[in-house]
Amino acid sequence: MVRRIAVGVVVLLVLAGAMVIPAMRYRVVALLRPEPPPRITPLALARPSAAATIEAQATAAPTATMTPTVVPTLTVGSNQATLQPEPTSVPTVAPTSVPTAESTPAKVEAHGRLFDAYIPAATKDKQFFQYSCEFDAAWVILATYGINASSDELVSKIRHDRSVEPYIKETRNGLLIYGGDITQAYSGDYTKNFLARSTGPAFAGLFEQYGLQTAPVRDRSALEGALRQGSLVWMKTTVDFNKWRPATWIMPDGQTYQTVLGNDHAVVAIGYSERGVVIRDVLGPTSTNRQRPYEYEVDWDTFMAAWGAQSFDGLAVVPPQQQ
Repeated sequence: MVRRIAVGVVVLLVLAGAMVIPAMRYRVVALLRPEPPPRITPLALARPSAAATIEAQATAAPTATMTPTVVPTLTVGSNQATLQPEPTSVPTVAPTSVPTAESTPAKVEAHGRLFDAYIPAATKDKQFFQYSCEFDAAWVILATYGINASSDELVSKIRHDRSVEPYIKETRNGLLIYGGDITQAYSGDYTKNFLARSTGPAFAGLFEQYGLQTAPVRDRSALEGALRQGSLVWMKTTVDFNKWRPATWIMPDGQTYQTVLGNDHAVVAIGYSERGVVIRDVLGPTSTNRQRPYEYEVDWDTFMAAWGAQSFDGLAVVPPQQQ
């Protein structure tokens, strides 16, 4: 009798364990691989020709390679309800005064629309690697300025902090990502680690190696000014400018940086109007969004909120002819 009871207890423990383990596994998987953001619904798809190569786009005349197709409008649904507030230390992004008729710059027409500034930018089919968006955004700017650079060359132009491969911990204080010094270097394996990333201050050194001057862009006024002067803006945001899970990056020396978890992304701002900002995004269609365009507009509220989630990290890169 005692033996039967013991056997019964063992069976119950095994069954209980079988129920607990999948639950624990799901929690870990959900943490390490967060659900993709909601899909956007652009009006059209701006996809480069499959026959065009990266080298051809980078070296050909701007009039032949820098003209994108229809600019779709980004629709984000009810995203606004979940957007995070902007840091209090960031300058006010709304203009302090309404420009007079004399100070208002001439509008630029493109794709049947009017923009306050619009810079036709290079594009290519897909990113170099799964998580190489910072390098792809840098490629867009360099190619637009007539500089041809391969993925290997771009990777070699920035310091890599390999002191720790980025990993995450869920704590009472939120999600913490432990990694290298992303203010000075690139951290992580961009071929397979979705946490791998860097920042504008680190990529400024990459552009400087090509003889290009850069300046940080941290608010709407600076962004508009850079675009009006003809400078493309490398920037960090979220994929599709959609919802995110906030996270704090912890560097080896204890320095922290506010970022996002699995929705980290880099794009290039190429124009703006009162409607919003025009984005060049070479991520293109993927399994999480087969309709993602290579160029689209984002309304100002959505743009500023997603940019703010990435600490308003932007970098204006001055064209060679203006230096």
